[in-house]
Amino acid sequence: MNPRRSGRVALIVLDGVGIGAAPDAEEYGDVGSNTLGNMARAVGGLNLPFLEALGLGCCRPLDGMSCSEPRAAHGVAVPQSYGKDSITGHWELCGVILDGPFPVYPNGFPAEVVDRFTRATGRGVLANKPASGTAVIEEYGAEHLETGAWILYTSADSVFQIAAHQDRISLDELYAGARAARDILVGEHGVARVIARPFVGQPGAFERLSARRKDFSLEPPGPTLLDRLAAAGVERVGVGKVDDLFAGRGIASRHTSTNEEAYTFIADALRTLDSGLLLANVIEFDQTWGHRNDIPGFHKGLEELDRRLPELVGLLRDEDLMILTADHGNDPTTRSTDHSREAVPILVTGPRVHPAALGSRAFVDVGATVADYFGIDAEIGLSFLPDIYG
Repeated sequence: MNPRRSGRVALIVLDGVGIGAAPDAEEYGDVGSNTLGNMARAVGGLNLPFLEALGLGCCRPLDGMSCSEPRAAHGVAVPQSYGKDSITGHWELCGVILDGPFPVYPNGFPAEVVDRFTRATGRGVLANKPASGTAVIEEYGAEHLETGAWILYTSADSVFQIAAHQDRISLDELYAGARAARDILVGEHGVARVIARPFVGQPGAFERLSARRKDFSLEPPGPTLLDRLAAAGVERVGVGKVDDLFAGRGIASRHTSTNEEAYTFIADALRTLDSGLLLANVIEFDQTWGHRNDIPGFHKGLEELDRRLPELVGLLRDEDLMILTADHGNDPTTRSTDHSREAVPILVTGPRVHPAALGSRAFVDVGATVADYFGIDAEIGLSFLPDIYG
């Protein structure tokens, strides 16, 4: 463990940006998933000059990207926890490996759960099945407006999602309903996240209000990197939904609805944070494009990231680190609209970073590296800081 440093670490999680099927992808039905690799082939090669210069093409081969004199340390991280969602990915990056899966509901939620939820909220439910969020709103939105019943749905992930039209059910009632569900969904039915999803519009033209979405997650079952940093007096600043993913434990966050907002808030934090950890979730690769199999949108998002990164990297000070990685995959080129079980890229840059090849690491090694930077004991994971930082 190194002495504590007074600089900053920006840990930027590109939600859903995987780089190839994990070794156990078959167990999740994700053989062949490769978010960046398949994207590169689908668009005839990626033209991302800044990411290429950092070494993205050195993490794994990608059409259109070379691996020549990378400026950043580079490699991949492979998941060890059960699951392939944002909670398991972020928790694992921050040092918590789950020893079992969260419950999932491929046939909808059982009657005892639904009955308790309807009694607690005083409203019935519609749907109660796995579904795409946009599709289920179109299918049941008119009936919801007529009856006032919740639109309840899930996915391949461990989520209990309730959608409500803002003109039919207020945001306060929607959030209260989600909190009631969170209190019910513990133990055997302890889903990873309860998600409140407001929407507006008319039948045939409904629109989700992503900026007002709210997630209610379980608390991590053990101490995370954020907890350890808090105990050591290291400041933690969040961008995006990271506070929701950790049940508000150890971090506060400025929420975003677009990648552009995330990049702006990251830049603001790098201008104002004196020392400590900046943890950011960049959401649209997953929320807007991956789940909707939107290849052109995903491609434009990568190009936007490439344009914004020079500004963000330029805000790093002498001792700082920036770590670009992801929490899981979400391959828009496959038939699935769910997350995919993938390895994720690791790119580490900063004025003192040596562009070492990191090889294949574990997610927890990322958190161990951040802990090492701040001179605290991670207890799990192998820090790669000695290999890259001088």
